[in-house]
Amino acid sequence: MRVTIIGTGYVGLVSGACLADLGHHVVCLDTDENKITKLKDGIMPIYEPGLEELVKRNAQAGRLTFTTSFADGLPGAEVISIAVGTPSAADGSVDMRYMDSAAKMIGQNLTGYAVIANKSTVPVGTAERVTSIIRVLTRSEFDVVSNPEFLREGHAIFDFLKPARIVIGSDSARATDVMRGLYAHIDCPKLCMQTRSAELTKYASNAFLATKISFINEVAHLCEMVGADADAVALGMGSDPRIGKEFLRPGPGWGGSCFPKDVKAFLKLGEAHNHPMPVTNAALAMNKLARSRVVERLENELDGLAGKCIGILGVAFKGNTDDTRESPAIDIIRHCVERGAKVTVFDPQARAVLELHGFDVPHAASVYAAAQDAAAIIIATEWEEFRTLDLEKLKQAMTGALILDARNLLDRDQAEKHGFKYLRVGRG
Repeated sequence: MRVTIIGTGYVGLVSGACLADLGHHVVCLDTDENKITKLKDGIMPIYEPGLEELVKRNAQAGRLTFTTSFADGLPGAEVISIAVGTPSAADGSVDMRYMDSAAKMIGQNLTGYAVIANKSTVPVGTAERVTSIIRVLTRSEFDVVSNPEFLREGHAIFDFLKPARIVIGSDSARATDVMRGLYAHIDCPKLCMQTRSAELTKYASNAFLATKISFINEVAHLCEMVGADADAVALGMGSDPRIGKEFLRPGPGWGGSCFPKDVKAFLKLGEAHNHPMPVTNAALAMNKLARSRVVERLENELDGLAGKCIGILGVAFKGNTDDTRESPAIDIIRHCVERGAKVTVFDPQARAVLELHGFDVPHAASVYAAAQDAAAIIIATEWEEFRTLDLEKLKQAMTGALILDARNLLDRDQAEKHGFKYLRVGRG
């Protein structure tokens, strides 16, 4: 099948490479000439395990090509997947300018029947919005469907090729058949529903997962107060099949490119329909508290942070990605800086331009360089290499002996054996 993906960001590039690996002929289209030039040279714009190899293999096989030209990339496509950014506007609603622009370019370059698949996370009613934009610009037949993505950064290739389900929102039997054909070689349930239901499914899914994380963090903070172990409580809860074990890990809260903006958009949708959403609002509030609480706990242990050197391990919002958007680590760094701490950070992949967040701190070349002369270390991102730190080397680099493990990666007994005072989320 001939497929064009508009947008070579995280979702678009992963989707294009995976569809090519399934045997489709895919064109990845983007208006960023620098990005397309680098992709043609095999240089990835993002870090995602396995993606570079997947792109190179399918590009060499001729199944995956890159272009900046709508006139070259759209004609003949049977499926045109829109995977452009839909960031939050200042008021928390969705900024639709990139989606609208893509729809206009499709309308101007469509030459025959195609299914336009909205893969970006978009407000309810976007399929109709895109349809109306395209319809005034072309005489060609087309259908617009909703095909939301459910990719986890760091596991995106697995999630695309081995998904729990594929959601297809379509009001056209013809378009539904095309989309079923696109995913024919992926063995999972294909859930077909109306477009508006599919659009809401993505928001509802992310809002629920965010709420689940916020709830276990609320429980974890209570555990610290009453002397319980949040990991044990999470295991007891998650063993109930009605609850499930996933997303019950205490930590510094959720972040990234999806949960924060999707939760805000979900709340904005409720507001637009005069529908109060107290549960989702509480999840958002708890997420902010989870971040600040990490630093407040450190501040209490050190009797203030002013003038103290703090090493922070992790800048990305989660492990196995270089994405720093809405990262809890960024907020932890900010809170430390605001309290007068001298912060040094290290991350294996992510290098946030921290001055864009209102402050600038040095990026160290290693864990142990970040720990040099530090009174305390905060583990802010769950990179696997942080699980196997050389604790003796770490202790020698520091002037203090405090580890605040916001991701609960280390073994308490081992940390204390090496002379550290070890604090973790969910245990006093």
